[in-house]
This record gives sequence, structure tokens and C-alpha cells, in this order.
Amino acid sequence: MRRFSYILFLLLMVNVGFSQNPLLSKNTFAQKKWVDSVYASMTLKEKVGQLYMVQVMSNQDEASKNKIESLIKEHQIGGIIYSLGGPVRQAKLNNDLQAISKLPMLIGMDAEWGLSMRLDSTYAFPWNMTLGAIKNNKLIEETGKHIGEHCKRLGVHFNFAPVVDINTNPDNPIIGNRSFGEDRDNVTEKASAFMKGMQGAGVLANAKHFPGHGDTDQDSHKTLPSISFSEKRIDSIELYPYRKLIKEGFSSVMVAHLNVPSLEPREGYPSSLSKHIVTDILKERLGFQGLIFTDALTMKGASNFSESGDIDLAAFKAGNDVMLMSEDVGIGVSKIIEAYESGDITEERLAHSVKKILMAKYKVGLNKYKPIDIKNLIKDLNRLEDDILYEELLENAITVVKNEGDLIPFQKLETKSIAYVELGDDDGSAFFTELKKYAKVHQIKAEMLDELMAKLQDYNTVVIGLHRSNANPWKAYKFSDTELTWIYEIARTHKVVLDVFVKPYALSDLKTIENIESIVVSYQNSDIAQRKSAQIIFGALASKGVLPVSVGNNLNAGTGIFNNDIKRLSYTIPERVGMDSELLNKIDQEAQRAIDGMMTPGIQVVVARKGKVIYSKNFGKHTYEGDEKVAWDDIYDVASLTKILATLPLVMEMEEQGIMSLDSKLSELLPEYKGSNKANVTIKSMLSHYARLRPWEPFYYKTLDETKHPSDTYYRKERSDLFNIEVSKNLYLRSDYPDSIQKIIKDSDLLPSLKYRYSDFPYYILKKFIEHYYDRTLEQLTQNHFYESLGANYTMYNPYHKISNKKIVPTEIDDYYRYQEVHGYVHDMGAAMQNGIGGHAGIFSNANDIAKIMQMYLQKGFYGGKRYLKPETIDKFNKTYYKEKGNRRGIGFDKPQFSGDGPTCGCVSLKSFGHSGFTGTYTWADPDKEIVYVFLANRTYPNAGKNLLLRENIRTNIQSLIYQAIIE
Repeated sequence: MRRFSYILFLLLMVNVGFSQNPLLSKNTFAQKKWVDSVYASMTLKEKVGQLYMVQVMSNQDEASKNKIESLIKEHQIGGIIYSLGGPVRQAKLNNDLQAISKLPMLIGMDAEWGLSMRLDSTYAFPWNMTLGAIKNNKLIEETGKHIGEHCKRLGVHFNFAPVVDINTNPDNPIIGNRSFGEDRDNVTEKASAFMKGMQGAGVLANAKHFPGHGDTDQDSHKTLPSISFSEKRIDSIELYPYRKLIKEGFSSVMVAHLNVPSLEPREGYPSSLSKHIVTDILKERLGFQGLIFTDALTMKGASNFSESGDIDLAAFKAGNDVMLMSEDVGIGVSKIIEAYESGDITEERLAHSVKKILMAKYKVGLNKYKPIDIKNLIKDLNRLEDDILYEELLENAITVVKNEGDLIPFQKLETKSIAYVELGDDDGSAFFTELKKYAKVHQIKAEMLDELMAKLQDYNTVVIGLHRSNANPWKAYKFSDTELTWIYEIARTHKVVLDVFVKPYALSDLKTIENIESIVVSYQNSDIAQRKSAQIIFGALASKGVLPVSVGNNLNAGTGIFNNDIKRLSYTIPERVGMDSELLNKIDQEAQRAIDGMMTPGIQVVVARKGKVIYSKNFGKHTYEGDEKVAWDDIYDVASLTKILATLPLVMEMEEQGIMSLDSKLSELLPEYKGSNKANVTIKSMLSHYARLRPWEPFYYKTLDETKHPSDTYYRKERSDLFNIEVSKNLYLRSDYPDSIQKIIKDSDLLPSLKYRYSDFPYYILKKFIEHYYDRTLEQLTQNHFYESLGANYTMYNPYHKISNKKIVPTEIDDYYRYQEVHGYVHDMGAAMQNGIGGHAGIFSNANDIAKIMQMYLQKGFYGGKRYLKPETIDKFNKTYYKEKGNRRGIGFDKPQFSGDGPTCGCVSLKSFGHSGFTGTYTWADPDKEIVYVFLANRTYPNAGKNLLLRENIRTNIQSLIYQAIIE
């Protein structure tokens, strides 16, 4: 008899010709036993109570909580759907409510894109419309899995997701962003992947809104929208996803609050109350055996139901299993009991739904209910792996829909003057900040169009961003009439990239896109969407997305232009390149130790791996006493990093072009060196610091008077033709003195023995040769040959007359030469005496720009779509030629020590290279681990004194921490 009963149970749950009941657990025998036992123990009222899922606000007051508790105790409702409030509050409330329920309740949520729409959590995943733009459905499955894991951690068993409506109406006020798009196959594939991920995590999915809510321009929360299509059209389009998804095991379906005359001719009968729609079509024709939920029974527009509770009864008789958000549970329960006792509802019908609900409870583990663990709840709902997935989703979704003339990704930055115009009513600062990391971009603001156009005259390229609220998917998204006029006018006279951080339907407002070269759809206005979009515009990331809907102007669903990345640095999370965030964050402690120990007032640190910046932080202030905190776009005097950032790339370029070779002698390059003691010194030997050249000469010292102040013989306080070298504010050196410096170097004695000895002299000599050859200054050459096209717009000589002093970190309070604060003027005296432009010193930069240059070296001379140097040239200069002589140096580059202490942590590869600077600066690149490390400081402020940064190994300790953080 027992076996026969079990077979009947299976026959009830598995209909021949249809898919298996998605509510069956792996152990069907144990499930049946539990379901039968619980059902048999329940009173009629308790059974009917199981049919109800009641809405609860977790941020409610005590009176509301008491009302819910009374409802649970009196009617033993089957479930709760949570809305609003924070996760900890919800978890605590949930534990309290479950404790007073005789049978654990099913917990549901509308967490379609994660928890933060309904909770005060800091994290949410992108909306379905955004996911619909992604071609890689494995990412959608991962999204479902992550959301399922969040729900399960919070004690949620049913997530009313995903929406499977095929949205073919741009004016749909309630679906829109909640739909995967307009293509039925794309919607089905996305929903299937999402369902597999979420149900794989142990949370039951819900396909909504049956039979299809995608083509209406009315809000079902406020009225009863009508779907006027024929049954044939609905069957081929709206029902298409359900037909396929039911076969794949969807656990539940929500029936929509819709008027569908072709399926339910009775006026005022919503889909959720129609037996033909719920039972005849969904259950019998489509063979769905999972749980069927009504949409909220409190929605407006249903007629013919004058008495309270009539809607509940009609919904149950139509074939629904769960009454969602009834207007009055008590009356509804009474109506259903009355119908049962009168024979209008059979025991078989009641048992069918209640046992399905019990099956669902067993499947999600409520037969072994445990309260939610509050400990670490917030942390568990905001995981690093969620952040990583969110980034990947946006990178794969952002869509380039037009790109005339291949305007993006931006290349040949030296030819572009870029302005950014922000439209909309929300913040676009993350987008603007990210744009500025790649090139010189100015934000242009104006109240009137004429004023705007006047300000844009100096720019040839304009990036226009439409930024509207990302708070929820129903926020306004359209352009205003004024904004449309501005776009048309800007596009008439400029090359334009239009980037919309809203759903793509906004583009439907554009009457023409003829003059707009490039259009990007970024879908959402989150900070990450803004940053990733900027990276795609500059080619740091590939563009991969396709439009999920059609938007006019021949921009149809499926449109998407795929651009490869062009090897610019992008910005991401450490784990995406095999680094450990927690270990990497130990850098913070070491940097702060330097600040607290007064080793330097401030620090910038950037770490990149595999072409991606994964750590970029600033510490301290410009000065110990000041209030100016270090920002990422502040610039430092990088001192001797100038050697490899300015002089060396020019030397490499000249060597490639045959202008010089590593074996070229000074006498061959500069005639005045013929017959000198340096005539036979080669480029290779002197840039390897193996040429017996003296390390340094205090050139300034001979220009001081007996009081050790600048002598009137050499200096004036006002500029003139004879005194035009500005060594500091209001202090001008004689115009001919650089010639004297060159003569001093040429005539200087050689060191008595040949051994490794670091020297600045080679860079004075090369500066003269390079400038003479090109008849241009190093400042002009570095900008034209490298910095402008690299987008190294924060890298420059003599910043004091180019940018605000507020963005320049001061270097020293000079009490031995210039007798003033050195701020915006080069710290190195020899460079200052060359008008701030030295081959060995003089460059100011920030860590982000230096990382670009070092990444160019790491990529064997290629960056941003341009080849600057040949791979063999990089290899030639990154080689130790005098290793057998105990000299670790490459050509210009410093190299790791052979043993013991040295310029590195001792943990880098022998292929690595870099340099350090007197002011506290340091940069290093390692081809083996694909790492770039930049450390900038002004340890010389207020005075050079003791080099505590060096003594305490701050820079190399940080380097060691970087390598310790490598996990793959």
C-alpha cells in the first residue's frame, strides 16, 4: 500500500508527456513522506493559510510588526515577501517571525538584480536590459548564481526573478529595464542561464509575468493594462520563453495583472484570475507543474469583485497556488474555506496546491529549518567576487552602436583636443575622472547654448555624457528638448562621442544621428559603468556588447561594433589579474608608516599587473603643516626618473634610426669632445655608469657669493636677455651659464679606476647632443615624440607656468641656494640651471602617467595602438653588458642587485628594470610577472636631510608586499 501511494505521488507530480515537476527534490521518497505527514497534521484553516504570501517591510514600526505576528499566529500563512529595509534588520525580523510560525514559512523577495533594490545593501547587479546586451551567457548564469547565494545567505527561498517579458514597447513604464530585450531567443537564453545559476545555488526562480507584460504602455500597479494581440501572436512571441523554460525546470511562474481579451474575453478579469490562462494554457497546454503565484492581488483595475476576498477565491479557482499580497488575508481565507465546505472547492484541488507549497518548502530545506546567522551578514552580501562579476558584466555589456571613421577608441591623442559636456540630472564625475586618466580632457559648462559653443571653439572632439539616476530602473531616462538641441549643434561643428548612461531607448529621441560620429550605450549610471565606459572609449578595454532592443535610426536589436583593446592601461580589481586584495592592502600600512614617521609628507602609489592598474592610492599631504591632501592628479618632481622617462626613450629612438649606436663615441657625436679625455667614451659604457665619469658636480656652488647666496655676477631678480634662465621664482641665471656647465663636464677629470660608479654627467652630455641634433629642447621633444600621444598629460618640465601650484607637490625649503620654497621648479640645482630642463632631472609627473610609460616599456615599445620602439630595442637597452665586472646596470635602466642589498626587494626577476630618484621617487617594471610599480614622494620636504625612506626600505618593502600578493 505504501509503495502504491508513492507511485501515485509520482504520477501526480510527473505528468506523462510533460517535463518533470521542478519542485521534486533528489530524495523524492523522503520528500513525499514529509509532505504527507505535514499535510495530514494540518487543520483546514492552516492548509488554506499556506496559500498566502504576505508582504512585510523589514523597516516597519513595532505596530506593523505586531500585526504581522498576529497574522502568522492566527492563519499560519505559508510565506512572506520582503520589501524595503536593511539586511540585518530583515534577518533579525525574519528569525523572529519564523520562530512564531508553526511551520517554517517560504521567504520571497523581488531581488531581480540583487538585494540592494529592496535592502540598504551597498551592492546590486546590473538590470536585465544591461544583461541583455551581453553575448556571453556564462556570465548571466554566474549572475544568477551570485544573486542566489545572496538570497540564500539572507534566508530567502524564492526570488521573483527573472523577468522573461519580451519588451517590444519602448514606452513600457513597468518592464523596460527589467526585460532582457525584444528578441525572444535572447530573452529565453538569458532567462535560462539566470535560472540555472540561481537554482543551482539552492534558490527557486520565478518566471514572470505570464503570459507576457512586454508590450504595454500602462503601469499594472495603477491600472489593468491591456494586451490586444491575437492568440496566435501571443503564442509565438510572449509564450515562447515559457514554453522552453518550463522544459528546463523553472520552479515557479508569476501570472501577470493584465487584460488579455484574446485569451480571457470577460471584461475586468485579469490574467491572474483567468482559469483559461492559468489552468488551460499554463498548466495543461504548457504542462507547467511548478508553483504558480498571482501578481499582487492589491493591484487596481479588476472589476466584478465587489466583496473583499472575492479576488482571492477567484485566483485560487483559476489555478494559482499562492495568493501574493492579498488585500485582507483573513477574509480571503474565510472565503476559500467557505467554498471548500460548500463543495465549490474540492479536497483534491486544495491538496494539489498546498502539497506543492510543502514540496517547495522541503526542497529549500525548511524541513530542517535553521535561523539566519547574523554574524558577518553584511560582509557575506558584499563579497569581492561580486565586485569582480559586476565589472565583468559591465565590460561585456557596454555597446558601441555607431563609430563613423573609427573615432573610438581614441588614438593619435596628440591631434585631439577633447572636451567633456555633461547632460542629465545625475552625477557624471566618475566618468570625467576616468577620461582624464587617459588624456587631457576639460569639462565645459554653460547656461546657454551660445556660451557653450563659444567655449568649445578650442576643441575638436567632444564627449557628451547623458547621466540620469541609477537609483532604480524606472527613473526618467529621456533627453530634454534643450539637450537634444545642444547635441545637434555640437555635432555640427565637432567630432562627437555620445555616451548614454541610461537604457538605450533614450536614443529613440534623436531625430537624426548623421553628424554624431560615435554612440556608446552604457546602460546604467553606476560609478563602475562610467569608469568602464571611459576605458572602452580610450581602448583600454574591448567593446563587446550588442543592443538588446531596437531604438530607431537603424539601430536595431543585435547592433554592436566590436573593437579590440589597443593596449592602454585599464583599471580593475587585483584578483582579476592573480593578485590578493587583502595582501596588497598591506601597502597601506607601510605607506602610512612612512607618513607617520615623517619620512615624507605624502605618497602616491600605483601598481599594475598584466596591463591593468590594480592598486592606486594616495597618502598624506603636500606638506606636514598644510591641509592639501595628496590626490591622484597631483604631480611630483620625479628627479632622476627623468633619465628613463625623458632622455632614454629619445636615445632609444635615435639608436633605432641609426643616428647613434651603443658603440658611438662622444667624439663622434660632439666635435668638442675630440681630443678630450672622454673622446672614446661610448653610449653603452656611460649609460651603464661604467665610463670613469665623475658622479656629480655642484655647479651652483661656484655661482654663490661669499655669503653663500646667489651672486650678482650670475643672477638677477628680473628677467632680461642676458639673464633669462629662471631657476626659481624671481631669480634668473645668466643665459650663457649652461655652456659653462657643458665645458666643466668636458674638462673634468676621469675617475682613477674603471668600475661601476653612478653619474649624472652622461645625461648632461646627451641632452646637448639631442637638442643640437633636433634643434629643439628636451621639453619639446619629449612632448612631441612620446607624452602627447601616450596621453601622459600630467608629465612635463617646468609645471609652474602650466598648471596651478595647488596640483604641484612642493619639494624643499631651500636654505642653501635659492632661499625659498621650491614649488613647481625643479629641485635639482643642475637642472634648474638649464632652465628647468635637464636630461638627468626636471620631469614632474604623477604615478598614473609614469605607469603608462613603464607599461609601454613592458609591452616592448607598444602602447595605445602605437609602436614607439621596437621590441629588440627594449631588449638591447634592458641588458647588463658589464655583469662580469660587477656592474648590474643596463643601458640607462637600473637592474636588480646580484645579491645582498640593492635597488630592489631582491624578489624581482633579473629581466626587471627601473630607477629611483633623489626626491623619494621610484619605479620598477618586471616582464616576468608583468608588474609595474610606481612610488612618488617628496621626502626632501621641508629639507633633504637624512633619507629615511631609503634607510627604512619603504619603497622596496612595498615592492616585496606586491610580490607577496601574487597568487597566480
